[in-house]
Formats: sequence, C-alpha cells, structure tokens
Amino acid sequence: MRRSDMGAVGQLVAAVARTVPWRAVAAGAVAGLLVVALPRLLSGAPDAWLGLTLARAAALVFALGLAFLLDDPARRLTTPVPTPCWVRGGLRVVLVAPVAALWWAAVLALLPAQARPPLGAVTLEAAATAAFALAAAAVAVRFTDEPEPGPSVAAGVLTLALLAPHLLPTRWDLFVPVADPNWQAAHVRWAVVLVVAAAVWAACGPEPVRRLRPRPAS
Repeated sequence: MRRSDMGAVGQLVAAVARTVPWRAVAAGAVAGLLVVALPRLLSGAPDAWLGLTLARAAALVFALGLAFLLDDPARRLTTPVPTPCWVRGGLRVVLVAPVAALWWAAVLALLPAQARPPLGAVTLEAAATAAFALAAAAVAVRFTDEPEPGPSVAAGVLTLALLAPHLLPTRWDLFVPVADPNWQAAHVRWAVVLVVAAAVWAACGPEPVRRLRPRPAS
C-alpha cells in the first residue's frame, strides 16, 4: 500500500473514531461492570445461578450502549460522502470490538470462580446479544430518517429481552440454567441468533433507503 493510501486510511479511521458515541458505549460498559460487581460491593458471593444471571444482565446492559453505536447527529447536515455507509458502520464496530473484548474479560474476572458460568457458552450469549442490538440499530438507520435512533433501539432491545423469557415457547427457550438438560440446545439457538443478527447487519449495510433532508435554517 502506498504511503498516500495509508494516510487516507488513517484519516478515515480518525474521522470515524470521532463520530463513535463513546459516552454511550462507556456508560453501558461501566453499568455492566457495576452489575457484576454488586454482590462483592455488598460483601456477598454469588452462587452459580446468580453468576449466570449477572453475566447475562451485564451483557444486556452493554448491548444497550451498543444500540447507540450508529447514531450520527450530523446525518441531516452533511452532504453525501464517497465512503460507503457499510464501511463507516463497519469501522465503528471494529473500533469498539477491542474495548468490548477487554470489557467482557473484566466481567468474567469479576465473577468468583465458583459462580462463573461456562465461558464459551456465556460468551456466545453475550456476542449474540450485542449482535442483536447492532442489527436493530442498522435496521433503524437503513429504514428510518432518524439520525439518532439509539434511544428507541435500546428501549426496544430492553423490552424484548425482558419479555422473551415469558413469550418464547419452552422448546425455543434461550435463558436456561447451566444444569438444565436443554443447555446445549439453547446455545444452538443462541448461535442462530448470532448468525441471523450478523446477516441482518450485513443486509442493512448499504445507504439508507430514506435520504435525509437537511433541516431548514431557522
């Protein structure tokens, strides 16, 4: 790659990094860590069931922060740019991914060993939850003219997460305890959620269907 091309890539990454809603992501990360650390702050020790519940709650809280990842207050003000929408959105995910990985490692480290759920399975759940939130945000950007759909997307993800255990049939249950005979089957379903969410994200990569019109000057 030529030096000029490398410079252009660096400028693009820097420009996209400035548009990432880091405060929303950080808020979700801090809140998730507090959820997991709460029993220790209260001088208690979670058991296996509580450890799994806390890990799931932390993953959900962080996903709510990720629901804001595609927010762009300047969408109504800026003219079309040559960089495709899917590149800009993908760069945001790439920039946040290392932060998410470190955060999840901290979440698991905060759980006492005796309360820590199977790492691979619970990590799959967290990845699927995050991917679902990102896919929902991508759908909102693709099919609406709202420059900052994050609050609505986060509310929808939270509502669905709270209602899912009560609405899903038993044979489709996702939130099963470790000792449940359906533990393995449930995580096959989690893998399906992850794959479908990733596919929806990819499908919503092109430019939004509804072009935003600049707001008239007051």
